Amino acid sequence: MTSQNTAQTITRLLLALWDLGGTHQEVKKGQFTKRIVSKSQKVADYQGIFEELQSQGAIAISKKGYSLTSGKGLEVLGEGLRSGDFKFEGTIVGTWAANALVRWISQIDVAVAGADVLVNGKSAIAKLSKGIVSYDEFKSVALEVYDKLNQNYNLDDLVPIYRIRREIGDRVTRTEFSEWLLEMQEKDILQLQGGSLPDNDPGKLEDSVTTEVSGLRCYAKLLN
Repeated sequence: MTSQNTAQTITRLLLALWDLGGTHQEVKKGQFTKRIVSKSQKVADYQGIFEELQSQGAIAISKKGYSLTSGKGLEVLGEGLRSGDFKFEGTIVGTWAANALVRWISQIDVAVAGADVLVNGKSAIAKLSKGIVSYDEFKSVALEVYDKLNQNYNLDDLVPIYRIRREIGDRVTRTEFSEWLLEMQEKDILQLQGGSLPDNDPGKLEDSVTTEVSGLRCYAKLLN
């Protein structure tokens, strides 16, 4: 593997780990390798890169999984994505990769010029990695995002859940997002509704909410 290909692989691995919530929780090995290892490859092919990233302090590896360090890991990822040499190999780019890039861009704005850029006295990376730590904080952010999306896109009080999830992004884990959104429904703040999305994009459906009892919920409606 050439140095350029190695750099691209590193960026792709870090992007996948970030997209899976690796800055806030440990991502299980099976879940992570399923995302990055193609049918023609083996996990062992990536062992050297895993070890290199671990030695850099970009990722942490345990017996069960991988996590992305919010400082060094995000710095290396940001540098890789900004590199003029970065590109996806092949003719088909996975939906996860495209969605992850859109989410990354929507969150960093112009602040990701580097880890040493300061925003209100704090680094841009610190701002990016700041997580939501409680239900009450999530409720406040979710309602703010709901109102913004509803008004800006004239959604007639029926906001797609995937858009709320992507707007909040990596500030909360996927599990916490779903659990706290369902708690908002239990407390009669939001009503989560079924139906289907116009294009039934697999990535958008995955970013909706599914429960064992009610099945797939694609939209949120604010209750009076």
